[in-house]
Amino acid sequence: MMLAVSVLNKQLRVLLFTDSLVLISAAMLAPFYALYVDKIGGDILDAGMAASAFAVAAGVASILSGKLADLVRHKERIVALSYLVTGVSFVAYIFVESMAQLLLVQVVIGLAQALYAPAYDALYSKHIRSKRRAGAAWAAWESLNYFALAIGTGAGALLIEYMGFKALFVAMASLCIISSLRLYILPRRFL
Repeated sequence: MMLAVSVLNKQLRVLLFTDSLVLISAAMLAPFYALYVDKIGGDILDAGMAASAFAVAAGVASILSGKLADLVRHKERIVALSYLVTGVSFVAYIFVESMAQLLLVQVVIGLAQALYAPAYDALYSKHIRSKRRAGAAWAAWESLNYFALAIGTGAGALLIEYMGFKALFVAMASLCIISSLRLYILPRRFL
């Protein structure tokens, strides 16, 4: 881990910080998603279908968002917008009362995730200063995913256990919105 951290410049650290909050927020719900679906009256099949709706929306939109990322000069704005839409969608979970509504929220989150990934990857790649140490720079991002999963699942379990799903969704949204604002207020020359 120390080798990976030594190759991180300021831009990569900001990208990793903002992405870590979004990854933590997503991990907060992931292992408890089926419990949430059950709580709104769904079953395992419904949970699977909703997850599939997310994946299909993200898969289809990824191709288009990659082309958009190539056209946009300030890719951090795309990432910030995606984080914001993801956060607002997490709040929408609070108001879901049917499987149709859940599918809609899942599709919107899938579209937001697809919008962000190519732009984020392009920004991250752009700021890897040493191409000889690109593996170490990407290893920092990869390890971040695992640490975010560990933190998010633990925090999610605590929030659900002691405060319920509504508090979880507010916390998830807050992390995404903080990330969005952090990227949006950066000086344009920084990224």
